[in-house]
Amino acid sequence: MKQTYTVTGMTCNGCRTSVENKLRSISEVKNASVSLDTKQAIVETTQPISTQTLQNALSDKYTISKKNEPHTNAGKLPKEKSELQQLFPLFLIFGYIITAALLLNIKPWRTKGFMLDFMGLFYIVFSFFKFLDLKGFPKSFKMYDPLAKAFPLYGWLYPFIEVALGLLFLMRFQISLALSITLVVLGITTIGVTKTLLDKKSIQCACLGTALKLPMTKATFIENSVMIIMAVVMLIKNHF
Repeated sequence: MKQTYTVTGMTCNGCRTSVENKLRSISEVKNASVSLDTKQAIVETTQPISTQTLQNALSDKYTISKKNEPHTNAGKLPKEKSELQQLFPLFLIFGYIITAALLLNIKPWRTKGFMLDFMGLFYIVFSFFKFLDLKGFPKSFKMYDPLAKAFPLYGWLYPFIEVALGLLFLMRFQISLALSITLVVLGITTIGVTKTLLDKKSIQCACLGTALKLPMTKATFIENSVMIIMAVVMLIKNHF
């Protein structure tokens, strides 16, 4: 018997594949086909199976329900996390980066060194999360980045660009070039982020790739703005 279900929480092909494999791993399931575009799963079973059994096979990131029925989990609506709770991983990572940059430059205190190390660590750490799902990242990134939308190859190259910029800052090599590229790439992304926020679209932020499910919020705009301001300040100091 076949049954169509609605699946929420999928943001990339990696998510789709994960859901599909988890559903197929259930003994009563003969086959499962999941579509990322329609957010639906067609499940063929050898005997009647409860929605809760399917839900138990999936991670908390995903919610499955019968088509045209409310999304439920054991008869209860899943508790929605607050924006602050959803963004906690982002704040935690920023805290670690700031702390590391401070410790590297506190004795003696070097403002320029702190800014360079902060920017370098920012790029290295954020690129790491993008590499965890290199196939899924470009699809999420092009949803709001204008350049990635126009040139898909840019989305694939972006994590590598971040690694290169991070190394330039940390190694204190070609700093002016790295700052200029930072202004361009983050400037373009910030335009897309601003448009998304103004349009009040609910999409996933790809700043930490697809490994961590982060919503697009003002925090995304702020993190990009901080990097842009630092780049402008550093360029002015280097040339005047």
